[in-house]
Amino acid sequence: MLEEQKIQDIQQPILALIVPVYYEQDNIIKLFDDIQEKIKIPIKLYIIYDTENDPTVEVVKRVKNLYPFPIDLVLNRIGSGALNAIKTGLHIFREDACVIIMADSSDDLNTINGMYGLFCQGFHIVCASRYMRNGQQIGGNFLKKVLSKIAGKSLYYLTKLPTHDVTNSFKLYSKEAISQINITSTGGFEIGMEIVVKSFLKGLAITEVPTIWKDRYVGNSKFKLFKWLPYYFKWYLLVLLKSPFVNYKKIIYNKIRKVGA
Repeated sequence: MLEEQKIQDIQQPILALIVPVYYEQDNIIKLFDDIQEKIKIPIKLYIIYDTENDPTVEVVKRVKNLYPFPIDLVLNRIGSGALNAIKTGLHIFREDACVIIMADSSDDLNTINGMYGLFCQGFHIVCASRYMRNGQQIGGNFLKKVLSKIAGKSLYYLTKLPTHDVTNSFKLYSKEAISQINITSTGGFEIGMEIVVKSFLKGLAITEVPTIWKDRYVGNSKFKLFKWLPYYFKWYLLVLLKSPFVNYKKIIYNKIRKVGA
């Protein structure tokens, strides 16, 4: 009897996967298959959708019982769009931690096992990084890649923000970290950058692991580069100005000395 109880306890979900979807009916089954094959820890999947008319919902209902992990369909009641879907997921998950993943199979789900291992070591946030050693990005918009890489690496070296890839949405957040953050993002996927920047300024433990990102197999990206760029820039400036590791007085003093020399 005790043995049966142990097995049951082990299978309880310890990690939430939050997936915002919008007309991802051609991608969602591949995502479920990838999760089953690659993730080695008990998980619960939250599929966040905007409208009952989204054909993704019917596909999920049809196949959800074929997989060994629980799958919840959750209607986004905050407002349409990726940002509000992610906010919904962050509000409702009850597991120890969550990971935001995309439905298009662009994220390397093997990375999640290592991310969870670091969470168990005490980190509040674990960022999957395309721009650290052994990380890689394959395909995707060239300009978006360049801007993302510049932002991530410059903040890493200038402010000691402990990730080379702060703009990547693929991150693990502990329940504890999310409970301490008042999310104010109003654009799109910059919500991930907001959470990391605010957590860093609060002194929470953040780290990163390398990951390989591949451009989506089917459909078009929902990322709106020029519309969302100002929102990313806001958080970029905030951490640049408020990082405890940047000595602005020393920088200004050195500039004055050079001018006077």
